[in-house]
Amino acid sequence: MSITRIKTNKRMSQAVVYQGLVTTAGQVAQDTAGGDIAAQTSEILGKIDLLLAQAGSDKSQLLTAQIWLSDMNDFTAMNEVWDEWIIAGSAPTRACVESRLALPSLVVEIAVTAALVE
Repeated sequence: MSITRIKTNKRMSQAVVYQGLVTTAGQVAQDTAGGDIAAQTSEILGKIDLLLAQAGSDKSQLLTAQIWLSDMNDFTAMNEVWDEWIIAGSAPTRACVESRLALPSLVVEIAVTAALVE
């Protein structure tokens, strides 16, 4: 079975497709870095949509998500954006923890695994 790597460089790939699954690297905001949790979450979910499409999947195929917040006080505001994005009846398993992120301007990071669309 072959492995397909999407947006890859020496350090990492943004997504990897293998055996009917696509996994993404943790996605962070670039355009809205330094902005509020809602803006960063929206940007990240848009990036995830694009990666899933490139891999041959979409958010209806999500299996699991990992979310890292720099401050759990942002949990409710992040969930408001998440809940608007997720397709009813297609919610994945999910973990959300507080963690120090790579840069102080980042308040959320999200990685997902999804099945490929058949």
